[in-house]
Amino acid sequence: MRSRIRALFLAVAAAGLAVTALTATRPHPALAAGPRVEIVRVPEGGFQCQAAVDARGVTHLVYLKGTPGGCDAYYTRREGSNWATPLRVNSRPNSAVAMGTIRGPQLALGKGGRVHVVWFGSSQAGIKGPADSAPLLYSRLNDAGAAFEAERNLMQASAALDGGPGVAADPSGNVYVAWQAASAGGKGEGPGKRQLWVSRSVDDGKTFNRESPAWQEPLGACPCCSTEAFVDAKGALYVLYRMAANDTERDMVLLVSTDQGRTFQGKRIDPWPINACPMSSEAFAEGGGAVVAAWETKGQVKYARVEPGSSRLSPPVGAPGPGEGRKHPVVALNGKGELLFAWAEDTGWNRGGALAWQLYDASGRATEQGRLPGGIPVWGLAAAAVRPDGGFLLVH
Repeated sequence: MRSRIRALFLAVAAAGLAVTALTATRPHPALAAGPRVEIVRVPEGGFQCQAAVDARGVTHLVYLKGTPGGCDAYYTRREGSNWATPLRVNSRPNSAVAMGTIRGPQLALGKGGRVHVVWFGSSQAGIKGPADSAPLLYSRLNDAGAAFEAERNLMQASAALDGGPGVAADPSGNVYVAWQAASAGGKGEGPGKRQLWVSRSVDDGKTFNRESPAWQEPLGACPCCSTEAFVDAKGALYVLYRMAANDTERDMVLLVSTDQGRTFQGKRIDPWPINACPMSSEAFAEGGGAVVAAWETKGQVKYARVEPGSSRLSPPVGAPGPGEGRKHPVVALNGKGELLFAWAEDTGWNRGGALAWQLYDASGRATEQGRLPGGIPVWGLAAAAVRPDGGFLLVH
């Protein structure tokens, strides 16, 4: 892992692309946060960020920049307190979508620390999926670490893409991409006609197999909610998504695979009877030997510990105190078992809101907390990561 990251760093430096620091990241001046949580803005005024941390403690970040209907995805990383000069992920300009908050880029670190990114393609992508569907685009950092490969559409058997995709990867070269869509040969595009699809690569993203339904249960999928995928340290694959079997059931579903995505077991973990699409997102984190999942139900965000390799959860914990329209939870766990839980408040369609967070110690006791009015930009959400010193980074 270390040699791979060092090679990437040197290659990018030689290309003159990504090792010059943009700025030293400084906590927001209006913040009264304690020393354990550092709050920073996305570089270059970006939004809708996602973060991952490698074995060396380097934070990797993807985000959007541009107009909501046709923007660009960028990648950067932070070593110390500086962000590297960003690399554009998409080779076709304006080929990413920000509208809906959950359609932006998703990030995973795979074999040798390689960066994998998926996103919802715009009309500017120059690529269409089956039945003229919007494309699900994938790219990875090239072998030299100097640029991203040309994006590819992963949809072959599915159509009518909506919602947000998820990506996960492991050190063995397995890469998993999950999304919800209708069947390319099916009839209708309503929520009950949709399902969760998974495509897998066994060669570190060089090729992907034809996608297939992850689960045979006829639960449908919520058209404008995201899908979150995650691989733990033992190789178990988890997926969170919102079902929509009919107009009134929008329950959260947790799936798990212990055979590299070939088969899944799962269950509904939190009911939500609502005749609307809540435009919700989910999150996973691992640290100190534990896996945590987070999601939204009825305007409240929750997290729970996942029993490794299963869909069994501890009793969910909701964000403390009163709040308005809590959405888009993120979590980070350090090696001591401390947990950062953060979320957006009072955001909506074409409307930003506040950033709020709560820190818990290893025993689950609430410690440091904070709220930043205006901390979530339009179409934005936050990303959480663990710093090398064991503290936390919250990017917004």
